[in-house]
Amino acid sequence: MKIGAGCFLKRWSGHQRTRLSSISSLLARMVKAIALTLVTTKGFGQDGNAGITAATTNITSYFATGVTLMYAIGAVLGLVGAVKVYQKWSHGDQDTSKVAASWFGSCIFLVIVATVLKSFFGV
Repeated sequence: MKIGAGCFLKRWSGHQRTRLSSISSLLARMVKAIALTLVTTKGFGQDGNAGITAATTNITSYFATGVTLMYAIGAVLGLVGAVKVYQKWSHGDQDTSKVAASWFGSCIFLVIVATVLKSFFGV
């Protein structure tokens, strides 16, 4: 009696043989697809330095826009704070100086943070 794959396959029923052949053909197709993917993606490689330079340029422009936005928010806060302080002062409230200091401090904080970040990172 011969022992081998042929003898082993003879013992299997027809359903089991077709199932084995479909699994092997599926495996062969998967290997071909992976090999084809690996071969074709090699040709689509890009220069990494160009991508990093483009990203740096975009982020730098976003930072400049963000600093301008922080200055604008500081200006709006200054106007709102001035109105609040004027209302408290005209009504004769005792804590007018405390409110004025807090509003003025928040505006100065925004401007200083934007300026320090801009100079620290050299943007």
